[in-house]
Amino acid sequence: MEKLSVSLEDYIEEIYSQILRTGQAKVTVIAEVLNVKKASVTGALNVLAEKKLINYTPYSPITLTKKGEKIAKDILTKHENLAEFFIKVLGVEKEEALETACKMEHIVSDKLFENMVKLTDYIKKSDIDLKKLYK
Repeated sequence: MEKLSVSLEDYIEEIYSQILRTGQAKVTVIAEVLNVKKASVTGALNVLAEKKLINYTPYSPITLTKKGEKIAKDILTKHENLAEFFIKVLGVEKEEALETACKMEHIVSDKLFENMVKLTDYIKKSDIDLKKLYK
């Protein structure tokens, strides 16, 4: 998988999220959600298009290429699984779990991530009550 900067990963994840919700992504919505200026979004979109991860022309809906969709799915999967680990295994509140997952999805190694998923699955299957542990 191509290594993208944290910023570009955030853009591609947001594009994918918008496509899942509405079928397309738009510059104004990306700017609003990521709290950046439209010019910053346009710059990032041009880089992602150069890397052949998105289909983008100004004033047209933004879509992902197959390669871009794979990267976006991987990022979103990591985000969701990290959040689940923080909530189900560590007993963290949902809002904090989502915020932390967003930061960590960019830096966690594949091996660490795999082990976190395995531990989460094990705990869910074994019916361990972790609430007692975190009181």
